[in-house]
Amino acid sequence: MNQIASQAKEILLSAFSKSASDIHFSPDENNTDIHFRVYGERHFYKSLPTPTYQKLLAYFKFTSGMDIGEITKPQNASLQHRDQFQLYHLRLSTLPTINNAESLAIRILPPQDHVNLARLFLFPYQIRIIRNWMIHKSGMILFTGSTGCGKTTTIYSLLETILQEHSIQAVTLEDPVEKNLNNIIQVQINERAGITYDVGLKAALRHDPDLIMVGEIRDEETARFAVRAALSGHLIVSTIHAKDAYGTVQRLKEMGIKTVDLEQTLIAIASQELVRTNLTNDVPKRAAILEILHNSALQAAIHSIPPQNDSSFVPFSALRRKAYALGYWKN
Repeated sequence: MNQIASQAKEILLSAFSKSASDIHFSPDENNTDIHFRVYGERHFYKSLPTPTYQKLLAYFKFTSGMDIGEITKPQNASLQHRDQFQLYHLRLSTLPTINNAESLAIRILPPQDHVNLARLFLFPYQIRIIRNWMIHKSGMILFTGSTGCGKTTTIYSLLETILQEHSIQAVTLEDPVEKNLNNIIQVQINERAGITYDVGLKAALRHDPDLIMVGEIRDEETARFAVRAALSGHLIVSTIHAKDAYGTVQRLKEMGIKTVDLEQTLIAIASQELVRTNLTNDVPKRAAILEILHNSALQAAIHSIPPQNDSSFVPFSALRRKAYALGYWKN
């Protein structure tokens, strides 16, 4: 086991050194290829004999608290790894494949204790906008975007920034908890133990929260309860999968949320995307831009009117042109 633990540590340290955001283990009958995703691009790292990978997989499953004997169902867990300098938060996910094999993906979360909002976004004015949303006492703020675009990192940074400035009771419901936050009640969703998002939301409301962060609105039941919580005087911040900011409104309607409830609860929607930068090494090599839907453009979208003609709405295409013209962005 010591040898397997050393191999696991070597892979993790190599990924950290290359600023990888993900590690992918792809097994076949004889070999397992390992790839790192670095600044959005997938790079081959090395190949291992599949029997060696099976031992590594068992090691990662054991140390993260997964069921080692379960190979027919997907599993998710989180893990922390400390090197000489920093503490890294890892999110692990297994997926059964053919021939009784399992693939493993490890998401590497930013190691900083607090990720400064100014380091996340390309345009400072967008930071000011989303910070202003957080002054609301009730309502719903949603972030959408593709997997790995930094939605959760943005929300974490927002929460930490607000907590530095105000004393609030904040509760998070996550599956899994991606990063331990100080002075915040964090709840791990565990559907096998009966702790679903719906159950967690009901329990969270008994803790007198000012703000509830829901890791993801993924079904009608969670969407309806989040709206009810917002209507009852709580600020809800969450993520949802949708094509873009306008599509988020349509997605909520498909989940059975009434137009009148959207009018009463939705504060804003931000669709997030990462772009490569031409900036110095003092800042990330990728930064976020936001397609923001709020104010009159949001109200129009709730009534199924596309926001393109509203001056408060700036689509991704215009944001990319602006970034390119300012010399921030490269293809």
